[in-house]
Amino acid sequence: MRSATTNALRDSLMNRTVLVIDDSEAVRTAFEVLLSIHGVRTLTAASPAEGLATLAREPVHLVIQDMNFRREATGGEEGVQLFRAIRAQRAELPVILLTAWTHLETAVELVKEGAADYVAKPWEDARLLTSVRNLLDLQRAQADVFALRKERAAAREKLAACHDLCGIVYASERMHTLVAMAAQVAHADVPVLITGPNGSGKEVVSDIVQANSAVRGGPYIKVNIGALPNDLIEAELFGTETGAFTGARARPGRFEAADGGTLLLDELGNLSASGQSKLLRVLQTGEFERLGSNQTRRVRVRLVAATNTNLRQAIREGRFREDLYFRLNVIELELPPLAERREDILPLARHFLDPDLSLSPDAERALVRHDWPGNVRELRNAMQRAALLAGGPVISATALGLAAPSQPAGAGGDESLFDRETIEQALTRSAGIVAHAARDLGLSRQALYRRMEKLGLKSTA
Repeated sequence: MRSATTNALRDSLMNRTVLVIDDSEAVRTAFEVLLSIHGVRTLTAASPAEGLATLAREPVHLVIQDMNFRREATGGEEGVQLFRAIRAQRAELPVILLTAWTHLETAVELVKEGAADYVAKPWEDARLLTSVRNLLDLQRAQADVFALRKERAAAREKLAACHDLCGIVYASERMHTLVAMAAQVAHADVPVLITGPNGSGKEVVSDIVQANSAVRGGPYIKVNIGALPNDLIEAELFGTETGAFTGARARPGRFEAADGGTLLLDELGNLSASGQSKLLRVLQTGEFERLGSNQTRRVRVRLVAATNTNLRQAIREGRFREDLYFRLNVIELELPPLAERREDILPLARHFLDPDLSLSPDAERALVRHDWPGNVRELRNAMQRAALLAGGPVISATALGLAAPSQPAGAGGDESLFDRETIEQALTRSAGIVAHAARDLGLSRQALYRRMEKLGLKSTA
């Protein structure tokens, strides 16, 4: 068992470079021997200036630095200056502070500023190696995340270069797949059904379909069926003739207005049985009659339908025609709720803010943890409200005013909603401390460990 653990430790440390900055030759030698045994390439420096020079010319993955470099110095001021210089030079580089109990508070303050860990002198080899391994694993994971983000950004740029994406903002792979499919099927002359919860962005996806379609130069008419009284839906869609009902006058409907272009029928699940029958006929033949008329009219319209209704369940309950569903469902684009694509939360939040406003770290954590039952619409409203209440250029969690997650996923929810990138981002924000990452995600520590194990992520701290 010990051999397996030793091999795993060596695998984590192999071919990694650690820079040790300490004025004591004995300390530098001790670190060099300890780390080299486990396959670490160890560089040493006797002063802050020498350390920063080495950092500038060498590919370093981790720094271990002392807090004092002169015998008469005991307050840690030199260590503070060195740490901040390292952060200015390599902001992403993990730093372990070597500290004595006399200036432990200074080390704790630097951890708040971004130091990865602190180790008290004299140190325990096992504790130190665990910290080094965890931080190097995290650094490797961060590099993988950065590479993945770069790859995804390149894919988004390539897609945007070929298609009009109507300014949609996203970062998740799930949304990229959906947006790419929307752009791809836009040219086909078939109906498109967009499903997803309220506020998830169905109208934006419809905009992408229309903007990349063969009829993008034609009219683009949007109808929110859910906002219309039931007795007026058919009149709005198909038009009326004078005398069709009290006060009716001759007026074209939305299908006629959209002739040669695209018609978006939002909240399709609210369409009456009679309206469903007429819609099916239009889809099959392109023909319909205005209310109060026996004159058949013909249109050519690209139909996009959107709904938050479970149409299959509505069919089982007799509230929606099965033949209409299959006629509409040639291409279905299903938008996931925002809570299932958490990588999109922060990019969207920043998009909804003015350029002179930013988010504090605690605000970012609150945003990622929130359940977002109202999806993107709720997020936009939250950012608008926070901008008014912030009272300064940085928005805090208090200004957001978000309720705490109703129930941690590990206490009965579903931790499987969190994908690899979301968890790696949480670990990055928490300097690799699993307990803190779990808190940020609204999970129990055990639930996060389970999810990390399923995703092949190594436990950090």
